[in-house]
Amino acid sequence: MSELTGVIHDIGYQRYTGPRLGRRHVFGALYLHGVRTAFGLGRSAKAKIFPWLVVAIVLAVAAGLTAVRAQFGETVMTYAQFADAMSWLVIFFVAVAAPELVSRDLRSGVLPLYFSRPLPRGDYALAKLGALATALWLLLGAPQLVMFLGAAFTTGDGMSGVWHELLDLLPGLLYAALWAVVFASIGLLIASLTGKRAFAAGGIVAIFLMTTPVVGVLSIMPSRAINELAFLASPSTLVGGVGTWALGDLLVPEGQGGGMPIGDFGPVYAAAAVLLVAGCVTLLLLRYRKVAAR
Repeated sequence: MSELTGVIHDIGYQRYTGPRLGRRHVFGALYLHGVRTAFGLGRSAKAKIFPWLVVAIVLAVAAGLTAVRAQFGETVMTYAQFADAMSWLVIFFVAVAAPELVSRDLRSGVLPLYFSRPLPRGDYALAKLGALATALWLLLGAPQLVMFLGAAFTTGDGMSGVWHELLDLLPGLLYAALWAVVFASIGLLIASLTGKRAFAAGGIVAIFLMTTPVVGVLSIMPSRAINELAFLASPSTLVGGVGTWALGDLLVPEGQGGGMPIGDFGPVYAAAAVLLVAGCVTLLLLRYRKVAAR
């Protein structure tokens, strides 16, 4: 009977000897990948249809507003008003992008790979949140830049006119950042609760749209204070209330009405927005601590 012998074959496996970039580079790579994912970059053509359709719509609206101003010299919409007008598109963009960023990872079970060193659990959530907020800000900010360039090249006041336009643009970009942070915080928190993208998308749309009737009901209550605080009930009107208080005529120029009737409760709206974002981020971090512990 022949004696059994074992043979070790060298199949070419080698120990990795390259640079280990560490936590900061992993976070940056995850963040950039998230921004690309939100716009469907690096994915199939089908995944690019909706995000780039939204991009095309907002850019077309911005181009139309720029053309009207260049032709007739009339400002149809301020930079901050543009963010308000496009908020309904932002809701659906979040409903599609947020599940792509986090629900797919929950469903496919790859989170243990992400949570291995050197990436802490919280970094994953914050990188995804930053990516979604950046994508939303670009969605609202890039068209404003188109409007600014059109106004700057057609102004008849030289550099003073360009400077005036720039002073109008900067608050509009900050207002777009507020929309982006609030919507991204809420949308990503909801999407992190399920691995099914359809459920996540439906939940996001429901939160944003089903709270609007509550505002309408509170707005017709007999109490004036309740009427002025009614806009706290919906994320969209909450952001609008902050804009009305903080931007004033930059959001609603004189002669176009007074914006949302929030009375003297502007600081309350600002505090509510901060608490909303802080609460959503805290719950998001706790959610991924729980997921990682399974």
